[in-house]
Formats: sequence, structure tokens, C-alpha cells
Amino acid sequence: MASVPATTTADAAAPALLFTPYTLRGVTFRNRLVLSPMCMFSSVDGFFNEFHLVHLGGKALGGFSLVFTEATSVSPEGRISPEDTGLWKDEHIAPLKRVFDFVKSTGAVAGIQLAHAGRKGSVPAPWRDDHHLKEGDGWEVLAPSPVSFGSETRSNVPKELSVEEILEIGDKFTAAARRAVTAGAQVIEIHGAHGYLLHEFLSPLANKRSDNYGGSFENRTRFLLETVTKVKAAIPSEILLFVRLSTTDWHPEGWTIDDSVRLARLLKGLGVDLVDSSSGSVIPNYKDIPFAPGYQVPLADQIKREAEIPTGAVGRITGGKQAEEVLQGNKADLIFIGTEALRDPQFPFRAAKELEVRGSNTLPVQFGHWVNKL
Repeated sequence: MASVPATTTADAAAPALLFTPYTLRGVTFRNRLVLSPMCMFSSVDGFFNEFHLVHLGGKALGGFSLVFTEATSVSPEGRISPEDTGLWKDEHIAPLKRVFDFVKSTGAVAGIQLAHAGRKGSVPAPWRDDHHLKEGDGWEVLAPSPVSFGSETRSNVPKELSVEEILEIGDKFTAAARRAVTAGAQVIEIHGAHGYLLHEFLSPLANKRSDNYGGSFENRTRFLLETVTKVKAAIPSEILLFVRLSTTDWHPEGWTIDDSVRLARLLKGLGVDLVDSSSGSVIPNYKDIPFAPGYQVPLADQIKREAEIPTGAVGRITGGKQAEEVLQGNKADLIFIGTEALRDPQFPFRAAKELEVRGSNTLPVQFGHWVNKL
């Protein structure tokens, strides 16, 4: 495949950290903008396809430095919906490699988020419905405890996992990570957020176990830490390992930001390179979430300062100046852009114009040749 190099930084009107290359343990990102993992619900039997090639390839051409796949399930019963992407069998590798090859040909870094939906699984694509699928169409949902998610639509009581099943799921994360490396992933992110299985173990709102995987902080974090340890040992040393956390449940009886700082210190000790700092979603319709522009940035900031580990900031970051202020304040190391990237696939180029930065690693030469001379 022919290389599609990005333009190089030149003629910047003012220094902008957002468009300064960032190197993390040998992997260099051309700027600080990351395409956040977002479920597209457009797969059949877990396979990546032309939709994913165009969607993810387009974001790489749009200038993002790191392009993440959506949450990719480590097992069929770990999917959110039947339309989720997966990496539970070797046949999934080749179509994913095709996507990664193109992403990397643009100068972007290829990343994958590995996930298990837990008790929030077995539902259709959200534009169809949000109810658990009927028997015969879906599968039995799994969780640390037999406690339903609790929404009107996702009310199925999950099967409580045995210790043996917990260990097996950790092994499935490991096998999926090996397949991701074979496909060409340069960054692997373990999804420990948004009310999915690993987050369910962390949160007292979902985890009511009384064995070694429930109760105390040490026990509730055990599954995630064991999974990280297994994955880290299974992948080459040059592959970066991120963990996405819901850094607070926004609930007085739930997981807290102080818990996340404590966990982040442990993750750092296990060789995790960055904490992708999101929040919430372990219970439905909780009202005390302070939705506002950049409302999760303070969470990334606190983890970065107190755990002394790189962080990614995410959540209602919609402009270049806003993103630049996060970096200038040393509140995070990377900026994860989600829905705004769907509204504007060339968000990095728009952010560069907003910051009056020209030739800023935002467009491939085929585009920049025309645009940057105007």
C-alpha cells in the first residue's frame, strides 16, 4: 500500500501543544488528538468490514494521531449487541489488519479497545431498541453479582460468574490482545469503564460478592489487575497498554475519583502507559452528573497529578482552544475526541485553524497541498 504521509509542522503563528508530537515509551503521535472508541454497531459475527475501513480510515486522513476501534469484544457473549466487532477467533484478524494497515499508512497510530459488556450486553443496536434481546436472539448476560443494570429496558438479572469463569474471561482478553498484535495494533486499551464487566467488578453498586473478587477495594480491583497483568505479559514490550476507567460513578455509594487514583498507581506499577479518564454509566439515569464542556477534565487532571501517570481527557471537548487549554494547564497528555469527530471527521484541521497553526500534522499531503496554500 502506498504511503500517505502527513504534512509536517511549519509556519506556526504561535506554539500549540495540541499539534506538538508526543512520544510515549517509543511510540510517537503526530499530535495530541485521539479518536475515542465509539460503538458503530455495524458488524456481522464480529468482523470488521468496509464500513470500519472508511470510518476509521477517514478519521486517520482527517488528522487524528491515534485512531481507536470501537469496543471490540473478547467473546460472543461479551458483546453489547450482535452487531459489535469482535476478536474472539483468528478469522477476525485479517479484516482488522486491513483497517490497521490503512490507518498506519496515513501516519496515524492504530489502537484497539478490548471489552466485555457484562450485564449491559445482549441488546440490539441502539437505534433499533434498548431492550434485552428475546430468548433465542440474544444470550445470557454475565456479571460479578446477580444484580440487573436496573433500567426499564435492561432489566435481565445476570448470571453471577464463578471464579473459574472470571479467570477464563481474563484469558479471553489475553487471546484477543495477541490477535490484535498480529493484526498490527500499536496501542491496546482495556475497557474498564461505562458499566461494562470490568467496571462492574470495580463498583460497589454492581459488585455484591463476598469472595476474593468482592467487598474490599483490593478484591474489587483484583479482576482488572489480573487481566492487565495477563495482557501485559502476552504482548510485545513495544505495544502501549492503556486502560479506560470510569473514574467516578458520580454516586455517594459508588466508585470514586480517590479510588481511581489509588487504582491508577497500581496500574502504573503493572506497566500501564496511560489512563483514559471517563466516568459514569454503571447505573441508569443518575442525575448528579455535572454535564458541561470538559466536565471530565478535572478527573484526568487529578489522576495525572496524584498517580503520576499520563492521562487522556475526554468528554464534551469540542474545540481547539478548549483542548489546548487542557494541555497548557498540564491537566492531561492526550485529548480524546468522540462525538465531535463524528460531526466533523476533520476536527484536527478545524482545531488547527482555530489555533492559527498552519501545516500542523492535520492533513495528508494530498489534501494539504491544496488547502495550506489558500
